[in-house]
Amino acid sequence: MGSQSYFKALIICLIALIGSTQAQLQPGFYAKSCPNAEKIILKYVAEHIPNVPSLAAALLRLHFHDCFVNGCDGSVLLSSTPNNQAEKDSIPNLTLRGFDFIDTIKSLLEAACPGVVSCADVLALTARDSVHAIGGPFWNVPTGRRDGLISRAADPLASLPAPFHNLTVQLTLFGNVGLDANDLVVLSGAHTIGVSHCSTISTRLYNFTGRGDTDPTLDSNYATNLKTLKCKNINDNTTLIEMDPGSRDTFDLGYYKQVVKRRGLFQSDAALLTSSTTRSIITTQLQSNEGFFAEFAKSMEKMGRINLKLGTEGEIRKHCARVNN
Repeated sequence: MGSQSYFKALIICLIALIGSTQAQLQPGFYAKSCPNAEKIILKYVAEHIPNVPSLAAALLRLHFHDCFVNGCDGSVLLSSTPNNQAEKDSIPNLTLRGFDFIDTIKSLLEAACPGVVSCADVLALTARDSVHAIGGPFWNVPTGRRDGLISRAADPLASLPAPFHNLTVQLTLFGNVGLDANDLVVLSGAHTIGVSHCSTISTRLYNFTGRGDTDPTLDSNYATNLKTLKCKNINDNTTLIEMDPGSRDTFDLGYYKQVVKRRGLFQSDAALLTSSTTRSIITTQLQSNEGFFAEFAKSMEKMGRINLKLGTEGEIRKHCARVNN
């Protein structure tokens, strides 16, 4: 009887332990502790994003860069200190924007409910609401994420998919965080909004194999257009280029239409055509805007659950740019 009682108690403890971590991420996590939290975020987004729609892409990218590096824990928001170079100062993150936007929302939440809403949740909710504010898809964002304490500049270099990556590398990096080929293609569809810099494609346009040549997988007419009108030399690091020309602020199927014409801006975009599996997924997305939106929502929900800190892990930062102590 004694051993049975012991095992029953052990099982109950294990169930409680599992529940205490898994149950932390749930819809309306702040319903009692900060009941207006999501309304405060939505209100600020609705007031400002329509005036600066390009920020929606920036905030979505910020969320993506956060989740792929040590999980969705707001570590990308931390500033460097004299003793540590943080993620935001890593080369892949130097063009990230939206930090001030997140900081402002966080200050509003701190005024309403001090020390309650995590920066990780603020970023996840703001990215969703911003994309939806410009007519993009809506997805569920369960809350309860905790903020990470560690942010290292070396980590994005090892974890983030890059514009020059081939399909194998992209699939590996997505697989490392529990995402699959469908997620890769669907989340790449976010390139339908936003801009990039000529520096991200200078080698592709001007020195692809080290011989002053252009990537042959890039449509030749499009390449000529880019070199003539946008990125006029290999050293241009400042000119902005639309990833989905003509509809940079419209969340639609334009990106996929560009990719199948061999006009995807990045090598990573072109790489999606190198496999029958990913080509098939592109074809599926092109069938309808509604279908793409639904798939995008599913993949975003998966991404928002990557390597979370829950329960008593991490902390709830008072300021998103620095840890509490």
